[in-house]
Amino acid sequence: MVFAYGETELSYLRQKDARLGAVIDRVGHIDRTVDTDLFSSVIHHIIGQQISTKAQATIWQRMQDALGAVSAETILAAGVSDLQALGMTFRKAEYITDLAEKVHSGAFDLDTVAQMSDEDAIRALSSLKGIGVWTAEMILLFCLQRPNIFSYDDLAIQRGLRMVYHHRAIDRKLFEKYRRRFSPYCSVASLYLWAVSGGAIPELRDYKPKREKTP
Repeated sequence: MVFAYGETELSYLRQKDARLGAVIDRVGHIDRTVDTDLFSSVIHHIIGQQISTKAQATIWQRMQDALGAVSAETILAAGVSDLQALGMTFRKAEYITDLAEKVHSGAFDLDTVAQMSDEDAIRALSSLKGIGVWTAEMILLFCLQRPNIFSYDDLAIQRGLRMVYHHRAIDRKLFEKYRRRFSPYCSVASLYLWAVSGGAIPELRDYKPKREKTP
């Protein structure tokens, strides 16, 4: 399954911002895979922190092979040491086990989170061990498919903004200006800014000043 959007969102963003509209027309439709299972999505994001996408995929596949179904029960049955043996750090194995314990006991209700507003869902998810605000925002976008996620802590989105709008730096005030402009379809704008940051339009460059080398 991919993040769902269409002409309604694209027409709105083109109308609001000519530069982003030009990017949309140049890049075309973007298919970004989503994981609609909130429990596995949280685990997937914990595994993926500070490692490559390839390494994340390898560990996730090992977990599926070892546990069969990835659930609170199978994770608790495996324990921290078996999870760590799959290639993740001891701390991540602890975070995942802590989540499984909370879900299994009912101390953390994922179904309730899915019904919350963006702000409340981010607050609830980031209360979990190993989940910060940025990770919570990514879960809202790539699992719950919330339409209006725009993460200030995402360096690639900041880079995309610098490249499209020729800014040297993006502070909070400037970022919020773009959030207001793209709302209520910030998630789709994020997809295109990620694409730009990744080199989808080769002639666009990053205007961030290069550090001067110290003698």
